[in-house]
Amino acid sequence: MLLATSLAFGLDAADRAFPPPLERAGDISTEVLDADGQLLRAFATPDGRWRLRTTAKDVDPQFVRMLIAYEDQRFWQHRGVDPIALARAAIQLATNGRIVSGASTLSMQVARLIEPREGRSLTAKVQQLVRALQIERRLGKDQVLDLYLTLAPYGGNLEGVRSASLAYFGKEPRRLTVAQSALLVALPQLPERRRPDRNLTLAEAARSRVLHRMAVERIVGEGEAERAAMAPIPSQRLRLPAHAAHLAEAAQRLRPDIRSHQTTLRRSVQQGLETVAKDAARKLGPKISVAMIMADIRTGEIVGEVGSADYFDASRSGWIDMTSNNRSPGSTLKPFIYGLAFEDGLVSQETIIEDRPADFFGYRPRNFDMSYQGDVSIRQALQLSLNVPAVRLLDAVGPTRLMVRFRRAQVRPVLPPNEAPGLAIGLGGVGITLKDLVQLYAGLANRGRPVKLGEGIQGQPSALEGEPLLEPVAAWHVADILAGVLPPVGAGQRGIAYKTGTSYGYRDAWSVGFDGTHVLGVWVGRPDNGAVPGLTGYGSAAPILFEGFAKSGVVVTPLPQAPAGAVRITQAQLPISQRRFSINASGLIASTREPAPQIIYPPEGARIELGAATGGEIMPLALKLQGGRAPFRWLANGRPLPETSRRRISQWVPDGGGYSTLTVIDSVGRAASVRIFVD
Repeated sequence: MLLATSLAFGLDAADRAFPPPLERAGDISTEVLDADGQLLRAFATPDGRWRLRTTAKDVDPQFVRMLIAYEDQRFWQHRGVDPIALARAAIQLATNGRIVSGASTLSMQVARLIEPREGRSLTAKVQQLVRALQIERRLGKDQVLDLYLTLAPYGGNLEGVRSASLAYFGKEPRRLTVAQSALLVALPQLPERRRPDRNLTLAEAARSRVLHRMAVERIVGEGEAERAAMAPIPSQRLRLPAHAAHLAEAAQRLRPDIRSHQTTLRRSVQQGLETVAKDAARKLGPKISVAMIMADIRTGEIVGEVGSADYFDASRSGWIDMTSNNRSPGSTLKPFIYGLAFEDGLVSQETIIEDRPADFFGYRPRNFDMSYQGDVSIRQALQLSLNVPAVRLLDAVGPTRLMVRFRRAQVRPVLPPNEAPGLAIGLGGVGITLKDLVQLYAGLANRGRPVKLGEGIQGQPSALEGEPLLEPVAAWHVADILAGVLPPVGAGQRGIAYKTGTSYGYRDAWSVGFDGTHVLGVWVGRPDNGAVPGLTGYGSAAPILFEGFAKSGVVVTPLPQAPAGAVRITQAQLPISQRRFSINASGLIASTREPAPQIIYPPEGARIELGAATGGEIMPLALKLQGGRAPFRWLANGRPLPETSRRRISQWVPDGGGYSTLTVIDSVGRAASVRIFVD
């Protein structure tokens, strides 16, 4: 009894002193997953192995049953070593003088995989046996099985059932045919000799042996085994998934300490966009790349991101992520200029605006085709992307104010060094990234509420608080106009509102479009900023945009209904002040036949309670007018208010109670006044 107790304590001490090297099981490939947990890309281990973590839940249950029936029938009963199998192997060795059948259990094979040894000596086999006992002392059966499924060799640098299934069948092992399961059971015994991409005959013979093992036949059925034996075996190895290469590398750099990165991407969307980008670049010519971003306009989550046409194509500098490079946006910022003009009440969709040569203090914008349309409606001007009308409106609303709106959306376009915002902004005179441009359009599509695009990694906040990018009515008018732009040649109408842009010198082609749920941005050009003759937003980028929506698999949803107060008004129904917009020779806003300014609130002689009588804080008074030419200067009791305004709504805070006279003067010197009493 004492001897047995001492032996037990000795074995326990030895076990603790020399534990099995289970830490090697943690040396696995880094995986980047989509929002649903599907594999987007895997990175090889430092020693160059494709070793994907695999559990029994990840593989077909039929495969697990076949594996245990073929390799270790009493796996669930023994404690790491199968004494019955050992006795049988010893008797066969003594009777035949050679090894007829092995006695290795799955636990012993795991011991060999985590602690490889040279040769197959009796000493090595005993060491495996001891390690198997140690492993099962520490781990449960399910964990041992998971280790085998992760570490089993499949030839070359493939390890684990998932790696093999992806490489030979192009799919995850959750649903395998009987023939596929049998091949995956057979390969780990002699992985190099039985590799189907090199020794098809040996692989087929090994699979047949598995299928005709009696224990396996009882699981799959005799007839099914015969049919599976006739199934073809894959003769070549496939590449493992390598989607979203730029985002995957960014995720790994961000958190190199973890082995599984969850993204907001959707694999079906990502695959579709990558295919579209690659095919489009090939058609457009050498050295041209394509970048694309698709995002949810409500959450800002990126569901698809393509940094280049082909990450592995050096001729197109595929390693450069063009979603984050600043480039000239061409005309893609024009919708936000029009949005401000709608918001200020300067124009309506059917307001007439001049498209003729103009000089803005030395800046002379010209249209892309060097021609002019004459008088056009605001709707036509934006849909045709005419340059002169856009600059006229930007001159009215102010370039600085446009940049302030961009900052509300946390987008900061890059201006030339030491330059203040100027009119050239409207035609692409700034630098902006594709991601920032998509972020701006996400806010436009989201009823003017800014949306912060995520980084593609799950768990990052995307909501933005603060003032709107545009008022909902103005955003709706812009979206309504863009929804009427004709689709590119050969593309069907998909219910998408979109805008295109071409930078100076044919270096960048852009197209950004949205439906009621998603926004998609496309950039086309050369990463080295070289010119591409004939490259345009409408001819080059817009077809990719429509193809991207079609191949992404997303269901195009209708654009939102018009918000309260948003209506289309015919030209004849417009008030006189909005029927025509132009800029006179002095650079001031003018509308033909507009009436003189008139103060409509507060009315003449009004008695208004603002808190002055109580001695408390005096509330501001809203000032409203109609008619006149902007900008407007307000005066209270003969003293001008601090700033001029281009809007017809302002505020004034009285110094105290009593009578006051309010006066407004428009840009051509016409004035209107009212006298009120403040309580």
